[in-house]
Amino acid sequence: MPLTDPAIRNASPREKQFTMFDAEGLFLLVLPNGSKLWRWKFRVDGREKRISLGTYPKVSLKEAREARDRYQIDLRAGVDPAAARKVEKADEQAQGETFQIIADEWFREYRHTWTDHTAETIISRLRMDVFPYLGDKPIKEISPPELLAVIRRVAARGAVETARRDLQKCGQIFRYAVATGRAERDVTADLRGAIAPPAKRHFASIHEPREVGELLRAIDAYRGSPVTRCALKLAPLTFVRPGELRHAEWTEIDMEAAEWRIPAERMKMREKHTVPLSRQALAVLEEIHPLTGAGRYVFPGGRSAARPMSENAVLAALRRMGYAQGEMTGHGFRSMASTILHEQGWPSDVVERQLAHGERNKVKASYNFAQHLPERRKMMQAWADYLDALREGGKVVPIFKATAGE
Repeated sequence: MPLTDPAIRNASPREKQFTMFDAEGLFLLVLPNGSKLWRWKFRVDGREKRISLGTYPKVSLKEAREARDRYQIDLRAGVDPAAARKVEKADEQAQGETFQIIADEWFREYRHTWTDHTAETIISRLRMDVFPYLGDKPIKEISPPELLAVIRRVAARGAVETARRDLQKCGQIFRYAVATGRAERDVTADLRGAIAPPAKRHFASIHEPREVGELLRAIDAYRGSPVTRCALKLAPLTFVRPGELRHAEWTEIDMEAAEWRIPAERMKMREKHTVPLSRQALAVLEEIHPLTGAGRYVFPGGRSAARPMSENAVLAALRRMGYAQGEMTGHGFRSMASTILHEQGWPSDVVERQLAHGERNKVKASYNFAQHLPERRKMMQAWADYLDALREGGKVVPIFKATAGE
C-alpha cells in the first residue's frame, strides 16, 4: 500500500531501523535516532542498486516520488540512475566551489593578517578585476589561459603592477583551494613571467637642501585646514608612511616619553614600530591637540571625526601649494629623509629601522628594535634641527658629523 504523509509523519523510531515501502522501488528508511531517509532501489543488468533521495521532511513524499520518476526515465533510456546521480552531486558540489565562494572564504581566513587598508584594497581589486569574469565558475574548471585573459585586461588599462598583484592573490586563492581539497593544482604556476614587470618607478620627492627648505616654508604658510597643515608639518619630522600618518591615534602618542608607538596591525611589515618624537614633532602635536585631542584620531577626517583624514588630503594640499605630480608626494617625505640621512653618514641600519623596512631575520629584527632606539632618538632630533636650519635658509652643517661625537 502506498505511503501517506500522515503515516510518515507519525512513524516512531524503534530499537532497530525499519523500512516503510511506497511503490515502484521507493521506500523510507526509519533509523533508531528518528531520522527518515528516502531510498530508491532499481535494477541494472540484473543487479540491484540503490540511491539516496534525501531526508524527510526536507524532501516531501511528493518530491521523493518526482525524483524516482525522473530516474525511471533515465533507466528506460538505458542510463544508470546511480551514475546520473553521481554526476548531479558533482555538479552541485562544483556550484558550491566557485572561484568567488572560495576567494571569500580565503579572505575571511587571512583577514586578520592585513591592515584595514590592505584588506580593503585586496577585496576591492578582486571584486573589480576578477569576480566579474571568473567568480561564478567552479575553481577546478578555470584554465591558465582563462585566468591570463582576465589578468591581461587589468594590464591593458595601464595598471601593470596591479595586474601582477591580482595574479599573485589569485595564486594564493588557488593554493588555498588545493589545501582544502577543492582544486587539484595552482594554475597560476603556469603563468609565471606572463606579465612583464613595469618600469621601476620612484615616488616623486625633493632631495636638494635648498628645495627642501622652500617646501618647509611653503608648509608653514599653508592656509588650508589646520588639521592638514599639522599633518604636513609632522610628515617630514617622522617620515612614516602616509597611511600610518593619517591613521595616527592619540592613544599611540606618549608625550612624556616623546614616542609614537604604532601597533603591528597598522604597519606594512606587521611589526610594532616606535617613532622617537623630536621637540619639533611634539610642538606640532601640542598645536593640534586642542583641536582633535578629545577624539580618536590625531588627524580626523573633515566630514567625520570618527574616520581618519582622507588619503588624498596631504597630496591635494601639496598640489594647492604648487607642487606638481612629478615633484612631491606624501610618500616622498620618506624618500627625502632616507636620501639625505644616508648622504649625511647615518648608519644604514639606523635609518632603515626608522623607515620601518622589514628585517627578514626575526632574531636580528628584535635585536635591532632594542639596540637602535637610542641612536634613532638622537638621529630624529638632529634631523628635526637640520630641517629647521633648512627652513631658515642658513648655513647647514651635516647632521651626523655634528652629533656623532656628542
